[in-house]
Amino acid sequence: MSHNPIEDIRQSISGELERLSERIRSSLTTANHMLCQIVAANLRTKGKMIRPITVILCARMLGGVNDRVIDSAAAVELLHNASLIHDDVVDASPRRRGAPTVNATWDNHIAVLVGDYYVSTSMQLAIGTGNIPIIETICDLGRRLSLGELDQIYNARYHTLTEDAYFQIIDYKTASLFKACARMAASACSVSDERSAALVRFAELLGLVFQIRDDIFDYFDDATVGKPTGNDLREDKITLPLLHVLLDTSLPGHDAMNALARKEQLTDAEIETLCAYARDNGGIDYAYSVMHDMRSQAVEALALFPDSQTRSQLIALFDYIIERRF
Repeated sequence: MSHNPIEDIRQSISGELERLSERIRSSLTTANHMLCQIVAANLRTKGKMIRPITVILCARMLGGVNDRVIDSAAAVELLHNASLIHDDVVDASPRRRGAPTVNATWDNHIAVLVGDYYVSTSMQLAIGTGNIPIIETICDLGRRLSLGELDQIYNARYHTLTEDAYFQIIDYKTASLFKACARMAASACSVSDERSAALVRFAELLGLVFQIRDDIFDYFDDATVGKPTGNDLREDKITLPLLHVLLDTSLPGHDAMNALARKEQLTDAEIETLCAYARDNGGIDYAYSVMHDMRSQAVEALALFPDSQTRSQLIALFDYIIERRF
């Protein structure tokens, strides 16, 4: 493996990824000229495809990549993209992955409809597999993604500051997507034994770590991340690094910082004060220790499988998620 594990992995499954891209493109094709324009622009700025890669690697662990696996990977990626398009509307985001968002280029009305089109196409792909567990998984995923966002809004509004509440949200918001990847791969390969359970557990940990790493970005000013520092706090979201220090009553300035964190509208200076409080009191270190602990559990979950290139790639993917810079 070279210094960029994600590129190595993409290289080794390039045939499957080509089939996947073609499947996504053909499933979104329509006679509506405007929609075709929007879809083409959206597909040009596709991200790292971590979720479909997870589906493909899990399927390789369980016997191989068939058409149902490709359709499952496409369904997950489209539902994920639908949630991003809708998120951009809610957050009034002008850019994503360095390109203008659908809502910025067109308007909110069109962006919501495009997101809905992606959701429906995702469902259609799942139904096309003729596999009821795959259809159930994608429907359940849609519910969980919505609930995760609603829980997050509720907790922000009522200042629910517990680690349990935080992990519940990121389980629904992010880990549910990765768990769905492993479940659908297992269903597509007709596997439902301890191997599928082990991969679902691995994927759950991968998803949790993905979100924790994403949350850490918010505490540092870095142009490569593509979002301003303190964005979560602007939206009243208190993530693990700050949450950890706010729950430690022995820290100096604890009461003042807790009161500040519960303020309705924070200024940029107040946001920086809270970010610095998390950084200076071990909040970032704590989040990293949680991720490394989860990595150990993930490697343990894969111990059930014999050593193979694919197993090594799943672990390399996990390490990439922890160490990624954007």
